[in-house]
Amino acid sequence: MSEETVPFSLAAAHDLAVAALIGAGASPAMATSLARATVDADARSPPAVGFSHLVDYLESLVAGRINGKAAPRRTNPAPALIRMDADGGIAQLGFDLAFDDLVEKARTFGIALFAQANSYTSGELGDYVFRLTEQGLVGIAATNGPALIAGSGGSKPVYCTNPLAFAAPRKNGAPLLIDQSSSATAFVNIRHAAARGEPIPAGWAVDAMGQPTTDAKEAMKGAMIAYGGPRGANIALMVEVLAAGSSGANWSLDAPDFASGDRTPGTGLTVVAIAPSLLDEGFEDRLDAQLTRLSTGYGIHIPGASKFASFITARSEGIRLPSALVSRISAFAKGRE
Repeated sequence: MSEETVPFSLAAAHDLAVAALIGAGASPAMATSLARATVDADARSPPAVGFSHLVDYLESLVAGRINGKAAPRRTNPAPALIRMDADGGIAQLGFDLAFDDLVEKARTFGIALFAQANSYTSGELGDYVFRLTEQGLVGIAATNGPALIAGSGGSKPVYCTNPLAFAAPRKNGAPLLIDQSSSATAFVNIRHAAARGEPIPAGWAVDAMGQPTTDAKEAMKGAMIAYGGPRGANIALMVEVLAAGSSGANWSLDAPDFASGDRTPGTGLTVVAIAPSLLDEGFEDRLDAQLTRLSTGYGIHIPGASKFASFITARSEGIRLPSALVSRISAFAKGRE
């Protein structure tokens, strides 16, 4: 039997998120920033980082893992660098406050970098770079969080899923958008399987003793596995240095849990913006031709196309949310859990 859903226009979904966030203790600026990111994430069809993940934010606001009244603090270490302290708030607000200037700096200098520390988890990482493509820029983003996956040669969690995102604009059609974690799967997939009492595929995780497991509940006590073994673990380490090392954020080993306790994970986010037209005026045309050649002539899947199509459709048709999830979120707007 399929799950009952409720239709929402994007504007109505935004209003639902804002009301719930303010009810949970977020400032209006924080609520607006996170609501926009949440709605866009659901519109692009990755439900794990849309409204289902909003519940984590709401519960963390109530518990104190997110400072609802955070006032991000910005410094400018160099002309093309922006450093933000999120003040224990959300990553999206700090980035929003710096976005216009990041774009202008990239257009002026050809490249600019945003580094942020002391925030809650970053949500849909692809969102940060997708927005840069709308400004004609190439974007690269890296973020970390509480330790969830084992490193090369180890069996204990030392890195978060440490995703890396890349996006580039093309002349006609969807921007290229690559957004993937360093782990064999997303953490929420294991968490959902554990909640439903379902097994997970082999190769996703190890138990607390470091032994491979298909038991999701045992995996929650152990560690996730990096994709591609040691090579994936190396990517996770690279992301860790980019996200936490360059921003001064907590290393994943030192980051408090994002789902329990009353302390912020204090994680890092680094976003690089590049103006490709300064190097090649025909960049967007050339990329469009190359991606078209790969997809039509060689049958290559181009990441980002389906998400962009879903995003365009959602603008006119809206989205559908599980009714149980809507009730859970709406409860926060009424000031109760």
